[in-house]
Amino acid sequence: MGLVDRNRRRKIQREAEGYLELGLPRHALAALGRLGDPTSFDAHCMYLWGESLRALERYEEALLPLEQAAQADPDNIHIWIALGWCYKRTGRLNLAIEALETALIAQPEEALLHYNLSCYLSLAGNKRRSLEHLRTALELDPQYRHLIDEEPDFEPLRGDPEFQALWQGQQVV
Repeated sequence: MGLVDRNRRRKIQREAEGYLELGLPRHALAALGRLGDPTSFDAHCMYLWGESLRALERYEEALLPLEQAAQADPDNIHIWIALGWCYKRTGRLNLAIEALETALIAQPEEALLHYNLSCYLSLAGNKRRSLEHLRTALELDPQYRHLIDEEPDFEPLRGDPEFQALWQGQQVV
């Protein structure tokens, strides 16, 4: 690919990123469409394509580009988070959990990964692991405690004394 092609690709990528930031995923898809055949996209363009589809709640369609992006760029946690999001919403909770566990290999100190994994494990009925990851998320970033009250994924744990103690910031034995 020549310099002109690389510059054009970068400009279109930035345009698509801008549209996504503005909440205009259809525009992002249209911009990416100017790059040609999506099967020739690099990891970042595949991610942008998948993110655009995810933002449009076309979760099933978003999986293929996100899976390809994750394969090409396995250390990018944003791809794994998006994959987890789509897997959860397509009824594949086990794959959502696997996606976030994979992301944790790349960035074990990322509170967002621990928090989201805790949510998915709660839904899967794995209380022990859910509480472990929630505890880690809160140790890494106590601000996540403010999200717990509104988080529907924690409904299976709401009545649990250990969960309540973590939520309220008490020491759990």
